[in-house]
Amino acid sequence: MIPPATTAVSPFVRLFGRYLREHGLPVTPQRQAVAEVVFSSTEHLSVDDIERKLREGGERIGKATIYRTLDLLVRSKLVAERDFNEGFKRYEHRLSRQPEHEHLICQRCGGVTEFKSEEIQAIQVHIAGRFGFRPTRHKLEIYGLCASCIAVGADLPSEGLTCPIETV
Repeated sequence: MIPPATTAVSPFVRLFGRYLREHGLPVTPQRQAVAEVVFSSTEHLSVDDIERKLREGGERIGKATIYRTLDLLVRSKLVAERDFNEGFKRYEHRLSRQPEHEHLICQRCGGVTEFKSEEIQAIQVHIAGRFGFRPTRHKLEIYGLCASCIAVGADLPSEGLTCPIETV
C-alpha cells in the first residue's frame, strides 16, 4: 500500500523527491514506493526483488515503472547499479553505513558479502598519488566460492582455454 500522509517518509525518499522536483519531474507515489524499498534494504536488490517486496506490501507497480524509477535513482547518484555477472543488475543505496565498500561474490550460490578495507583505501591513495590521479570512486569485486559453498564441497569448473604444456 502507498503510505498514508501521516506515515513518516524516509529522509532518503525526501532527498529523491527533491532531486525529481529540481529536474522538473513529478514525485509520484509509485516512485516513492520503489525508492522506499531500495532505501529500506541492506541487500543488493534485483528488479524482481523490488517487485516482490512491493507486492508483499500491497503495491501493484509494473516492472517498467520500477526500471524507470531505478534509472532516476541511479542518475541522482543516491543508488548504485551493480553487475555481478548474473545476467541482471542489482541495486543498492549509496547512503548506507558503509558508502565505500567492496564485494565478494560467490559464483555458486550468488551470495554477496560486503567488506571494508583500510588497506585497499591506502592502496588507492598511493597509486593515485603516484600517477597524479584524482579518484572519485572505485569498485573491487572478488569472484570465487563462499565459505558455505566450500564447506559442502563445491568446486568451480575451469573456464576458457587451457595450455597443453605442463607448467608445473
